[in-house]
Amino acid sequence: MTRLELGPYTHAAGTVRLPGSKSISNRVLLLAALCEGATDVRGLLDADDTRVMRAALARLGAPIRATKAELFLGNAGTAFRPLTAVLAVLGGEYRLSGVPRMHERPIGDLVDALRALGARIDYLGREGYPPLAIHSGTIAARQTVRVRGDVSSQYLSALLMALPLAGGGRIEVAGELISRPYVEITLNLMRRFGVEVAREGWSHFDVPGAAYRSPGSVAVEGDASAASYFLAAGAIGGGPVRVEGVGRGSIQGDVRFCEVLEKMGARVQMGEDWIEASGKAPLRAFDLDLNHIPDAAMTAAVLALFADGPCTVRNIASWRVKETDRIAAMAAELAKLGAGVEAGPDFLRVAPGKLRPGVAVDTYDDHRMAMSLSLAALGGVRVRINDPECVAKTFPEYFAVFAGITQ
Repeated sequence: MTRLELGPYTHAAGTVRLPGSKSISNRVLLLAALCEGATDVRGLLDADDTRVMRAALARLGAPIRATKAELFLGNAGTAFRPLTAVLAVLGGEYRLSGVPRMHERPIGDLVDALRALGARIDYLGREGYPPLAIHSGTIAARQTVRVRGDVSSQYLSALLMALPLAGGGRIEVAGELISRPYVEITLNLMRRFGVEVAREGWSHFDVPGAAYRSPGSVAVEGDASAASYFLAAGAIGGGPVRVEGVGRGSIQGDVRFCEVLEKMGARVQMGEDWIEASGKAPLRAFDLDLNHIPDAAMTAAVLALFADGPCTVRNIASWRVKETDRIAAMAAELAKLGAGVEAGPDFLRVAPGKLRPGVAVDTYDDHRMAMSLSLAALGGVRVRINDPECVAKTFPEYFAVFAGITQ
């Protein structure tokens, strides 16, 4: 296992051009593959998660023509869940698998919904989890299907993107829909590809039967989740730190991380295509429901190390079924760094303490653990990041870019 030494740093300033959004990139790749005609995609993320999607689509064809394929999808939920739904609707014989952690991430609620529509899907391992075998089924148009919304919003997004291919239908969401901004990204991009979904609040979605149409070209925004690390660095380390590629015009919910920074006392400025943050520790403590920004909420949890009192991140149960159990992992690593930590089923409470120098933090093969924990080095201590290469999932150059604003 490789290790990377960071810090000690006490100041951060500079400008960062963000890589493309993973959430937008993989949705655009799939929608473009469902269209006749070419789509010019600009700003596409080049990282592990988009590479597995591109490799899968290369095997399936664009537009998708293959009726038999074995697909390895790594640990990319944004590839695995939508492809499961689309291939189940299109029909054919497919096997979908991933890394061991992907096989621990639940998919049963999506499979149940697809089976209710007439899809034929078998589990090749543990019931409710990948890997999967998909067979040709008979799916009638204009059906109503229910799916849980409180485990992963990717189940709903997958059904939304697949149903136009099945002649349309209605989706009813059971329970609270988490991570709603990610569903908004899906609806926005479907609209760009010619399919308009009507919804009643967040509980009912009416999807038309329609063919996707290429918009000709699509520009992928910079990754708002990745922006959170650099903006947080500006809030801790003086700044200003500016990120380019995302701003006031963003369709990504994680731009609302700026509201967290402002509540903590940082200064935030925003243009159409940029955001800038500055501030100085200690920041104000917070107690916030961050269900709407689960990825950027991890950055907020690390910012608690630099607050003037205990902080609580609430309504984050979805952390437990991500690339790792992020509640347990974050609790363990923040405690190593000197914080007092209380972890619950859907919350994390962090009481800042004196940062311990020379701590080796584990990253759990989770890119967001590695990137968010790098901020601890701005507390004037040296931090060792174990397995820093895990950032290749979404941001292979992260540590080089981070060094550029901290040195």
